[in-house]
Amino acid sequence: MKTKRYSLPFLTPLAGSICGLLAFAVFVPLGSSPHSYAEEMRSPRSSKIAGERESAVEPKGPVRSPENALVKGLEYLLGQQHPDGGWGQGGGWRQNNAQGEGRVEGGNVEDPSDLGNTCVSLVTLLRAGHSPADGAQRAAAARAFAYICDHVERADKESLYVTEVRDTQLQVKIGSYVDTFLTGWALSELKGKMPDDAAEARRAACLEKVVSKIERHQRDDGSYADNKGWAAVLSQGLASKALNGAARSGARVSREALAKDQVQNKSGLDLAKGDFSAPASAAEPSSAGVSIYREAAKLGGLRENAKSNVARKAEAEKTLTNPQAPAPAKAQAQQELQVIADDEKAVQAATAGISGKLRDSKYVAGFGNNGGEEFLSYMNLTESMYEKGGQDWQDWRAQMTKTLCGAQNADGSWAGHHCITGRNFCTATALLTLLVEQMPENGRVSTLSSAVAP
Repeated sequence: MKTKRYSLPFLTPLAGSICGLLAFAVFVPLGSSPHSYAEEMRSPRSSKIAGERESAVEPKGPVRSPENALVKGLEYLLGQQHPDGGWGQGGGWRQNNAQGEGRVEGGNVEDPSDLGNTCVSLVTLLRAGHSPADGAQRAAAARAFAYICDHVERADKESLYVTEVRDTQLQVKIGSYVDTFLTGWALSELKGKMPDDAAEARRAACLEKVVSKIERHQRDDGSYADNKGWAAVLSQGLASKALNGAARSGARVSREALAKDQVQNKSGLDLAKGDFSAPASAAEPSSAGVSIYREAAKLGGLRENAKSNVARKAEAEKTLTNPQAPAPAKAQAQQELQVIADDEKAVQAATAGISGKLRDSKYVAGFGNNGGEEFLSYMNLTESMYEKGGQDWQDWRAQMTKTLCGAQNADGSWAGHHCITGRNFCTATALLTLLVEQMPENGRVSTLSSAVAP
């Protein structure tokens, strides 16, 4: 499918936080899990992997500044939007489970729009200051919003699916229901960014439908039956983003659903050691044997829960200090504060433990070379380290800046060399890492609205 492309000017020097943007790239192959590598090597693509690993060592073309890397990346991503408002994978293989053919590859592989890639691309535009209501690219954001809502509105009410599109890289590699979780995240971030009341009502209704589906299929330990994938723990982390983001945006999310989700986030966490070496839940999704996938997803979920706890804590403290509050309400508030305190200990322990591993190149290398799973894991880690702040954040940013800019392709994209190879997902998650300081929970106003011209 031919895509519409946009021309953009280079950024003029940007003031404020953009000059200090985190830039991140995936490390050259330094190590990988034998189990996960063997699983990937069984694919029809296995003969290509060695060459791709080798090509990832030395980036081609000039190394851009973080500001120019951001502009070129946004230009590339906008150019990949389809006329229907959605984004596809941006190339790479597809799985053909319906006909039992395994991976389908080659220049003629269809690349239709799908919800997962559209949602992560739209969130990237939102972080860059382009929503359906504001920004130079509001028309592109509005088309993406309409594409997402069209799918959600057509979806049935019973299943956990929100799309009829199957066999995408995201579904096969990080979970059957990844589109649903990404949709919940995107619709949550759109709150307050709609052009009128009718669009806001449509957004809210679609988000309520997505949340209802997620809660209906959530198991007692927070996992989801049949959410299968090579590294489905990553979509479990996205479920945390969806549920907690929806709750913070005003959607009806039950406390029970958030508590169940937190069970998965804490699964395997040893508070004393600050790592995830304790026995995990029997239903914990696969991590493909790659520690950074599992730990980055869980830390991301713990951080999402901590953000949601801010309002809960204020509410409970208000009840305790209210002389008119009945005794049962005060007892409930006290219990709530204890749960929140336990959650705080968990996120602090996990953050400290993972921070100590980020100087280990083999740990950070993940599978061993670039894939969408690595880019997503680094986005999760970057958000958590940024919120932690201090020297650990400064060291992580300094460590990552040089390599991300060096790994960007000449056309502005980032590419995966195993598993999730589609450039749209890799580019979007790399850009979200660059745009970490624009997370809405930080209360910062984007300075990028004029950076991307029509």
